[in-house]
Amino acid sequence: MGVSMSYCSSFSYSDPRNQVQNPADVSDQERIDFWARQARERLSWGKLWDEDKTHEFIPPRLVDVREDGVQEFSVPTIKWFEGGQLNVAYNCVDRHVEQGFGDKVALFFEGEPGDREAITYAQLQRRVAQAAHGLERLGVVKGDRVVVYLPVIPETIIFALACARIGAIHSLVFGGFSAEALKFRVEDTGAKVLITTDGQNRRGKVVPVKSIADEACSSENNIEHVVVVNRTSATEQERQSVPWCLGRDVWYHDLIEGVPDTHDYPLHDAEDPLFIIYTSGTTGQPKGLVHTMGGYLTQTAYSHALLYDLLPDIVDADGVLRPDELATRNNRQKVADTVHWCTADLAWVTAHTYEIYGPLVNGVSQVIFEGTPDTPTFERHFEMIERYGVTNYYTAPTLIRSLMGAFPHGPEPGKYDFSSVRLLGSVGESINPQAWYWLREHIGSGRASFIDTWWQSETGSTICSPRPHDPQFAPEGTFEQGTPGIAVKPGCATRAIPGVSVRVVDEHGEPVQTGAQGFIVVDKVGPSMARTVWKNPQRYLDSYWRHYGERGWFLAGDGAKQDEDGDIYILGRIDDVINISGHRLSTIEIESALVRHEAVVEAGVCPVEDELTGHQAVAFVTLSDEGKALSSSELRKVLELHIRSEIGPIAKPKDVVAVAEIPKTRSGKITRRLLSQLYERKPLGDTSSLQNDEALRDIAQVLSCS
Repeated sequence: MGVSMSYCSSFSYSDPRNQVQNPADVSDQERIDFWARQARERLSWGKLWDEDKTHEFIPPRLVDVREDGVQEFSVPTIKWFEGGQLNVAYNCVDRHVEQGFGDKVALFFEGEPGDREAITYAQLQRRVAQAAHGLERLGVVKGDRVVVYLPVIPETIIFALACARIGAIHSLVFGGFSAEALKFRVEDTGAKVLITTDGQNRRGKVVPVKSIADEACSSENNIEHVVVVNRTSATEQERQSVPWCLGRDVWYHDLIEGVPDTHDYPLHDAEDPLFIIYTSGTTGQPKGLVHTMGGYLTQTAYSHALLYDLLPDIVDADGVLRPDELATRNNRQKVADTVHWCTADLAWVTAHTYEIYGPLVNGVSQVIFEGTPDTPTFERHFEMIERYGVTNYYTAPTLIRSLMGAFPHGPEPGKYDFSSVRLLGSVGESINPQAWYWLREHIGSGRASFIDTWWQSETGSTICSPRPHDPQFAPEGTFEQGTPGIAVKPGCATRAIPGVSVRVVDEHGEPVQTGAQGFIVVDKVGPSMARTVWKNPQRYLDSYWRHYGERGWFLAGDGAKQDEDGDIYILGRIDDVINISGHRLSTIEIESALVRHEAVVEAGVCPVEDELTGHQAVAFVTLSDEGKALSSSELRKVLELHIRSEIGPIAKPKDVVAVAEIPKTRSGKITRRLLSQLYERKPLGDTSSLQNDEALRDIAQVLSCS
């Protein structure tokens, strides 16, 4: 029997008269009260938390000073809404059906071969229920870990929600990872069930995923069952050719045969783990970050509604407060009209937050796409935007630059209808202004709002972003809708969203001067912050909290600077700063300058050691037709002159290497560390996060011939 939930409409909002204007200036109590309102109004709770347990944050405390002078700190504690109980899957699916929205499409799925499926909220509810029963058939109980090794298909979302429903902890793994990368995640989580597929479609071919999954399952781990989704076996002969372990492996369709399509969900504590997500592992083994149910879903629901323009229009253009009924009705229409497309792979944190949980908890329709963006051509994305009437298009700068390279002047005029697009967004790395303007002009018809977002796997949801109002932010008067009167700045993360705050400081924690590079820290965290590193709380402390010790600031690991308005520009990972003769230069700054040249489509800049200057920059570039017409020496000369003009002689690259592809993680981040190791002929570190590891072989071949 399901537990009765206290339903608060996902379309409700906070009264702006109870808000304060600037999130950076709010007190801790105001911030806590703000998130408590969001939790009450945006989610359905079976049991509310005690008010005195809304939030607990115990920052690192100095506990010892070793003989060598190193300070030892305690591990920080973060809790939100402790004692409150809810069910995440109910919030994302069931309650929308109960409210009469069962016929609304939840997922528009398109496979790479062209197969399509529209899944309503009522259908999703039934399929999640069956998957939950299937997991329970295999003995999965609350707290067990389930690794999901699937491509971008509906079953990936269905199993994530099924785990959330019964209280199991899911860990989604990119379907293109190697057996070794998968094995590490299976063993680190201690998972008892692995969910995979017979094969996945990639660039017109079928990749035999099941054999990779088998290689990752060994006597050294706890896997008891492997559930196999039939994605590519169209015939009985193809099914029989799939590698199989009797007694362990089970087809998904056989697992759920005969099970009910209803499921009585239990309630879970707000601080129960929801999922473990692994960082890319640029140094050492990947870290398994733990996110919990109540806090993560609260900040996800609010930030998705804020950034994707789903909050009610609570203030008229003249600043007059709208009647509640009108605001709510208008907002319901916004939600009804929204078709959201986040292009990330489902295993990436961006997809967890803004492709699985955010859109579903707010009751909108969304697109999920199995294939790569250039299969069969780069026009696939244009076709899908038109086909599904996409309103929100959220993607990575890398993909935007790839589209620019294929269509420098945009798609053929009049060939595609982009009139539905009202909001564009970027995530993964700082976007260069050229890519920003290209996407807005050619896909956003020159009028769509554009949100650059900065956040991380650790923060769980967006920390810095402009609000979706262009060219100005919201009308005067609301903390919830943003700081008014600041023009949109392409490539700028702008400021912290409501409920959190950030600083740009030097290594001693002091504010840096305007325009100077510093470290961005989150000094007031929100409920979606990761609670720990799975099985390794000491690494959680050492990676993120130790540097600023008892201040309790989260060190994000990115460099940043602020302009004269106080707006923030992200300069890339701290490790991606090149120190040339004492001058600290951001790799992203040099890359952005390179792609402004007509010869360059995309650039990856890395530091290499230099006896005289300490480091020098090496530029790896993919070329436009204009660039391909140049010889190697001509290309190097024109780009050196260009960098001198754009930044200065100090940033001139030591070398320019033309390549077919820049190696990137599945989240779209350039792996500059690997570029450095390739150029210096050093052993490569962890490559498990790459989406295009073939680029490494191609670059090594180019370098061997130079």
